[in-house]
Order: sequence, then structure tokens, then C-alpha cells
Amino acid sequence: MTQYRTWLPLGAAILALLAYSCTFVVQQYEVAIKLRLGEIVSDDYGPGLHFKLPLINTIKTFDRRIQTLDSQPERFLTIEKKDVIVDSYAKWRISNAAQFFRSTGGSSARTSRLLAERINTSLRDEFGKRTIQEVVSDDRLELMRVLTREVNANTDDLGVEVVDVRVKKIDLPPEVSESVYQRMRAERDRVARDLRAKGAEAAERIRADADRQRTVIIAEAYKESEEIRGEGDARASEIYAGAFTQDPRFYAFYRSLSAYRSAFESGQDILVLQPDSDFFRFFRESMGQP
Repeated sequence: MTQYRTWLPLGAAILALLAYSCTFVVQQYEVAIKLRLGEIVSDDYGPGLHFKLPLINTIKTFDRRIQTLDSQPERFLTIEKKDVIVDSYAKWRISNAAQFFRSTGGSSARTSRLLAERINTSLRDEFGKRTIQEVVSDDRLELMRVLTREVNANTDDLGVEVVDVRVKKIDLPPEVSESVYQRMRAERDRVARDLRAKGAEAAERIRADADRQRTVIIAEAYKESEEIRGEGDARASEIYAGAFTQDPRFYAFYRSLSAYRSAFESGQDILVLQPDSDFFRFFRESMGQP
């Protein structure tokens, strides 16, 4: 019994060691391949506990989550033969663990180098087809979609999938910036002059139309006022004529009073007339008789 008690823990430890050596665990975020003397024998492992018998087999696990490749800014030529400095990054993940191991040996550094070379090649090709204005305008979104598609098509041999390629920043070299700014300033000045000229033309057209309308309105108003004044004068003459025919003596007296009022309105007027002038006849006779 004593011997059994001595060997039992040792046997359990050996069994545990053998179980540990014959099994491996694949996490949810991992992908694994089985190697036998350096040769891939299996790569179809889902998350969970697996066996690796015989013991000469070895297991390589890789992170299958999306990873970021942040490249160093590179200089590229546009179709205008202008240099631009492009800062970009890419999102990628392992799509084929066996091919990934064959191409890169499972090295993240080598994978990053190979991906950066292919991304830079695609960037160089696409920037060489576009102008500076196109790559910094709305065409930039289309550029990134094209880059993602082209880079992803060229990475099958690496066993990785490029999820996205993004251009973070596009700068101009110092020697190019000033000439581009000068050209942009000249273009903006030209547009401003064109807009000012169109504005001046529109202002003159509006002013001329306003002057024409003003002249027409004044002419029509003057015409209407003259017509009203003529009608009033005609009506007044008609009234005066009717009143005169009804009582000629009273009408003559009323007209004389109006004349006196107008002549002596200021109070400082001097009239030099004959005493027997018809102007003062109503002062001499109550009935205005001479």
C-alpha cells in the first residue's frame, strides 16, 4: 500500500504531463496550424481544445483579429509630375493560416514589410493617374476604395485579407507648396474678378431698369396729374360761368374782393393807380357802378 501511495501521485503527474503535451487550445481570436517536422499537416482548427498526436507534431497559433499597418509617409508623383507626400495606413487580417505561414513564416515584421511594399506600389500607380486636385477632393474616397480592391487582389499569396486602405494626409513638399499656392491664389483672383465683373454688369442692368421704370412712372404720374388738373380747371370754369350767369354783379364783386386780397396780402405793397381806376370802383360805389 505504501508503494501504491508513492507511485500514484507520480503516475498522475506523468499522465497530466502527457495530456498537456498531446493537447492544445485555440482561442476565439486565434487561428492555428499543425506542423510535423516543419511541414504543415493540418490547418482546420476552430476555437476549443484539440489533440496533436503524435507528439512530434507542433502547433503554431496566430492572431486572426484585424491588425493595423501604419506606414511611413512616402513621396509619389501625380499625373502633373508634382510630388506629394502621402501618409497612409491599412487594416488587414489573416485569411489563410497555412499560406500565411508559408509566405511569411508567421513573422509580423515580414508581413508588414511585404504589405507596405504592395500598398506603396498601388499608391504610386493610382496617384500617377490623378491630379493633385482630384486626390484631395471627393475623388479621394473613390481612390481609397480602388486602393483597397487592388491591394486585396495582390495579397492572396500572403494568406491575408486587406480590409481597408486609408489615406490619412496628403502634403506637398516645401518646394512645391509655394508654386501650388501661387497658382491657387491666381485662380481665386481670376474667379473673384469674374464675379465682380458679373456683379457690376448686373448692377448696371438693374440700375438702368430702375431708371427706366422711374421715368415711366413720373411720366405717367405727370400725365395723370395734368389730366386731373385740366378736368379741375374745366370744372372750375364751368362753375364760374354758371355763377356769373346767375348774378353778374355779385360775381364781379367777388372777383374784385379776391383781387384786393391778393394785392394787399403782404401789407407792404404799394399800388400807383388813377383814383378813378376800375380797380377801386367798389370802394366808390356800393354797387360797383362807375
